[in-house]
Amino acid sequence: MANQYETVFIMTPVLSDEQAKETVAKYKKVLIDSKCKVIYSDDWGLRKLAYPIQKKTTGFYHLFQFEGDGKVVAELELAYKRDERLLRYMTVVLDKHAIAYSEKRRAKSKKKEPASA
Repeated sequence: MANQYETVFIMTPVLSDEQAKETVAKYKKVLIDSKCKVIYSDDWGLRKLAYPIQKKTTGFYHLFQFEGDGKVVAELELAYKRDERLLRYMTVVLDKHAIAYSEKRRAKSKKKEPASA
């Protein structure tokens, strides 16, 4: 049985917009090549860090929610460790309550988008 996971990573702020998109595409490809179903992908943009990391005070945040097995997480985090463009990352398994909350949050954000456009 496949679990649902959520992973967030922070990219260094010195990347150009194109480099940040390439990095996100690289990790999405890792997930797809591992037979994972990418449920949701969200770019949070440039945000201030809670504390400096490698003398940087901001970073580009990105979130993936995906469905797969535990082997994928190990492969994904190994790729994260090897990438100098990433400052931090975290992957968590979602329980039924977290999945319900995530779906509710996505539905709420979809309702807000047309109103602001």
